[in-house]
Amino acid sequence: MKKEIGVLMLLCIVFLSGCGGSVNPASVMQGSGESPSKQVTTQQNNEYCSLERTSLDSETEKYFYGTWNVEKLLGFANSYNDASEYPTGQKFIGDEIIIKKDLFSSKRIKNYSKYQTELRNPLYEFTATCNNSDSFYRLYKLDIPNLSKNDVVKAIDVSNPSTKISIPVSLSFFVVNNEKLILLSEATIFELKKISDKTN
Repeated sequence: MKKEIGVLMLLCIVFLSGCGGSVNPASVMQGSGESPSKQVTTQQNNEYCSLERTSLDSETEKYFYGTWNVEKLLGFANSYNDASEYPTGQKFIGDEIIIKKDLFSSKRIKNYSKYQTELRNPLYEFTATCNNSDSFYRLYKLDIPNLSKNDVVKAIDVSNPSTKISIPVSLSFFVVNNEKLILLSEATIFELKKISDKTN
């Protein structure tokens, strides 16, 4: 009897150890039709923003260049900034910003001399590209109203072409699907409206 119990226990141990090692993670991943490396890359592209400095593409240039009117206050970043004027934000509504291939000017921001600058032959570059609203929020902590789940948001930096130093004012731009331009000043978020397509 002891001999039979011993044999049964030995068989159980062999059987259980054989089952425990039979699951192959690679075979489970391959069931989706994509290689594991492609799956990881796709997941990273969906969940995170690409933080690469690149030149504007022609489609974005066409949309971005022109004269813009600060149309409406969208809200505030989810981070404290005592330079932002709560609850109304900076007094930018109705002011204009000129964005041309050979000129950037915020001289038409009337109420604040510290935001006024002018730069000849500016360098415009993407600094980040977020493929959806979740990844954008994770990176910037900005809740832009009416931003859809699959909207592509690109951050645009304006800098001096010779020094590569950004404009010395707290103005940042985000273009959404080449359909909407957002201005961030300090922690205040505005939507801009194009009033002229002139690029020169």
